[in-house]
Amino acid sequence: MIETILFIIVILFAITIHEFSHAAAAEMLGDPTPRLAGRLSLNPIKHIDPIGFIMFLLVRFGWAKPVPINPYNFRDPVKGEMVVSFAGPASNILAAWLTASLIKLFPVIVLSSGYVHRALSDFIWINLALAIFNLIPVPPLDGSHILEPFIPNPWKRIFEQYGFFILIFILIFPPTVYALLYVISFLFRLIT
Repeated sequence: MIETILFIIVILFAITIHEFSHAAAAEMLGDPTPRLAGRLSLNPIKHIDPIGFIMFLLVRFGWAKPVPINPYNFRDPVKGEMVVSFAGPASNILAAWLTASLIKLFPVIVLSSGYVHRALSDFIWINLALAIFNLIPVPPLDGSHILEPFIPNPWKRIFEQYGFFILIFILIFPPTVYALLYVISFLFRLIT
């Protein structure tokens, strides 16, 4: 029961960091849309998608509510959308690195409780997983918006039409699943 509660807290923190960072980046670049929608917030409830959260609990895979933005409020809509999209995964990587640094700086305090150590390790892993997964260049993930200017138009149309099916394939095809887990594990070992 305690481990489940800690997992819920860790997930909530990780997705809140991710979605808040999208909103904050949009605000800094001149788009008030996230703020007006109430998404420029560190309150996890603002970012929860009920079905996505239930999926996190049941199968350890889910999603948050996407942050609404209006790229036409940016001085350069293409670059602005790239920056806002990159802000989410970048914030998760930063959160993972800071948490790993905390464990290294204060090992006695962290290791004094198995639950605290487990929660912090899970927090690192989940943040890295969110970052790497969201960098996949398939709609609706952040990676597709980051690379959109560099993708030829015929490919864009294919990704837009079949992005969901491509994503499902990536998640159920063992080689791609193992590749994702390998990258996440490699980064986890690198920073911890």
